[in-house]
Amino acid sequence: MSAKKYFDYQRFMLNKEFKNKFDKEKELPVKIAIKQDFAEFMVKLDSIQNTAFIGTLIKVKNREDLSKIFTKNLPKLQLDAVKKSEITEDAQYPGGFETLRKEVADLFYSDAVLVDQKLLKANVVFVVEKDGSISFVKAEGDNFSFNRQAEIAVYLLPQKFSPAAINGTAIRYRFRLPLAMNFEFGK
Repeated sequence: MSAKKYFDYQRFMLNKEFKNKFDKEKELPVKIAIKQDFAEFMVKLDSIQNTAFIGTLIKVKNREDLSKIFTKNLPKLQLDAVKKSEITEDAQYPGGFETLRKEVADLFYSDAVLVDQKLLKANVVFVVEKDGSISFVKAEGDNFSFNRQAEIAVYLLPQKFSPAAINGTAIRYRFRLPLAMNFEFGK
């Protein structure tokens, strides 16, 4: 999450500086040039941000993989062995499932996806921890870059889930989020 905060701050500062420069300029051709420079700069910043997010995703996944190796025999780290019928409260994202899907779509960086078909799908599976945080995000689908961007978007979700529970006691919960996105060719 610190990578996102860093880039949000950088984006805020760049917006502020370009706006100051734009507002001070009197001549229309120079204002147009400033606006074009700003647009090009932001596209480059998006690409750099996405590269940083991919690096962060790799680090997170490496830590999760290492925790599985070093603690694989500890029952505490395994999902609670409960039947779906025993769960009295499912894990919920604030605002519900549609809000969750919208926020993932908003966080999704589609420019990084190499599109070979119009409709791309993935199933994103992750663990909602007892404190509502998420871990072990894994997207499975036919397009590798779509899967990685889906994982990044889920890790970037701004809010915690309300955890699943059995009779008021929070439990770890495996959550499945099917994603599908339409891509226009030649954009």
